[in-house]
Amino acid sequence: MIEYRIGNDLDLDEMIELYRASTLGERRPVDDRVRMGEMLKNANLIITAWEGDLMVGISRSMTDFVYATYLSDLAVRLSYQKSGIGKELIRRTQAAAPQASVILLAAPKAVDYYPRIGFTQHPSAWWLKSDERVK
Repeated sequence: MIEYRIGNDLDLDEMIELYRASTLGERRPVDDRVRMGEMLKNANLIITAWEGDLMVGISRSMTDFVYATYLSDLAVRLSYQKSGIGKELIRRTQAAAPQASVILLAAPKAVDYYPRIGFTQHPSAWWLKSDERVK
């Protein structure tokens, strides 16, 4: 039985281990504990999925709760994928801010996942990476 919880009072090591076990760790600074800790602390909507004492999924977002929710991380352990946990994490993220649109950048391995569960691709998204500057 999967239990879902809201809140960012999480053990950082458990979170980092989950990112690694889900492959999201390939695209997140999991070797930089300070940065990962700030990512955890500063997100204002985190929903986790648990089987007993094992964190099996996480949805990490920033939201104003009325217009936009940026879903920055959705991670589910490889061994738990395709069991509906990712969809349920998104449902609960959406339920926490029901007036807000959910916006995300898909990880390369998840590009085909989001349209299957109802997301619409946006043709004019733009990205300025952290090492780039406005010209």
